[in-house]
Amino acid sequence: MIVTCQDEKSQHKNREKAMKVLRARLYDEEQKKMHDEQASERKQQVGSGDRSERIRTYNFPQERVTDHRIGLTLHKLSAIMEGSLDEVLDVLSLHFQSEALKGDS
Repeated sequence: MIVTCQDEKSQHKNREKAMKVLRARLYDEEQKKMHDEQASERKQQVGSGDRSERIRTYNFPQERVTDHRIGLTLHKLSAIMEGSLDEVLDVLSLHFQSEALKGDS
């Protein structure tokens, strides 16, 4: 990034002004980069909203629950419907933690 400033007669004042402009541009660029990253993360979390983008399927005749995000299938539908979500939540949290670690590296 190049900044030039020739407003003043003094080279030192021009340099100070140019440094201020440079700082402002770098700050704006960093803000834009952070905004783009946040928008990308948000879009990734929300998804497309298509009907084909399923999260979980409940199959009552087979007593089966499938979480499509992590590929988990459990044959405990009645227990899950009564509120016993510990097994599902444990696997989900483990999955999201590993995804977060992959993103950090």
